[in-house]
Amino acid sequence: MIMKNDPHEIWMKKAFLLAEEAFQAGEVPVGAVVVHKNRIIGKGNNHVERLHDPTAHAEMIAITAACEHLQNWRLTGAVLYVTKEPCLMCAGAVLNARISKVVFSAPDEKEGAAVSRYDVLHDHRKCFVEVIPDICREEGQKLLSRFFSQVRETKIRIKN
Repeated sequence: MIMKNDPHEIWMKKAFLLAEEAFQAGEVPVGAVVVHKNRIIGKGNNHVERLHDPTAHAEMIAITAACEHLQNWRLTGAVLYVTKEPCLMCAGAVLNARISKVVFSAPDEKEGAAVSRYDVLHDHRKCFVEVIPDICREEGQKLLSRFFSQVRETKIRIKN
């Protein structure tokens, strides 16, 4: 059970604001924030379609911003909050950046690399990343369902 003042829920709500921005821009609605010493030092949302870049995931953008903020590629002690379970690419970036903890909302049974499909963040030899799934899970799943429902509806209209 999550308490109203739970810090994970508070930070996740910030990530959801970014996910909504992505939704409005026609991107898969994923938002991410990197928190270090109780401050957001990096944030991002999906820009894959806008930038025509398959690496422009919310997590990648947030991690890059956090590294720039700290002027260091090592984000030891930082926590990544993301509205959808990270994929393999993003999990690799988490490991390379030495992020200490990943907190996510909606699981990704098809491509999730934190716990659902793969367990990359625990299988790594160099470091261990704490993973906290299911924070605001229902909200995350609803947002993704709403987006993909809209995408399917649009495709049906275009075909007819």
